[in-house]
Amino acid sequence: MPARPKRQPRSSDPVQKLVLASLAEDKAEDVAVIDIAGKSTVADSMVVCSGRSSRQVAAIADHLAERLKDNGFKGVRVEGKSQGDWVLVDAGDVIVHVFRPEVRELYQLERLWSFPEGPAEAKPARATRRKKAPAPADDEAGDTDT
Repeated sequence: MPARPKRQPRSSDPVQKLVLASLAEDKAEDVAVIDIAGKSTVADSMVVCSGRSSRQVAAIADHLAERLKDNGFKGVRVEGKSQGDWVLVDAGDVIVHVFRPEVRELYQLERLWSFPEGPAEAKPARATRRKKAPAPADDEAGDTDT
């Protein structure tokens, strides 16, 4: 079997490395990386993680945005920090979702964005059978014997 061609580095790779290092440093839990390149025009990858409390969720997102800016990544945007249930950090080619565990379970982004690797197999529509109407009884068929 021929070897698969090596993937070209994407512009999101350095951002993603910094994101993962920052999340590890802040003790984010259940970190999942979802490759959405070619599946979305929004970003190349999505990182989903959890914090134990609203306060930790906000702190993880705050520190991440700070580290990204300190490392020269411009245009970093943060949404939802005031509530602390679900904070989105938009770092361009990498989008980071930081959740409280209950909220993460509710929205299930990993399930929503998980795609099969190959093309989806189209299945033909199954023809539905129509039930035949029952034949009318002899005395209801309009036969008159008069």
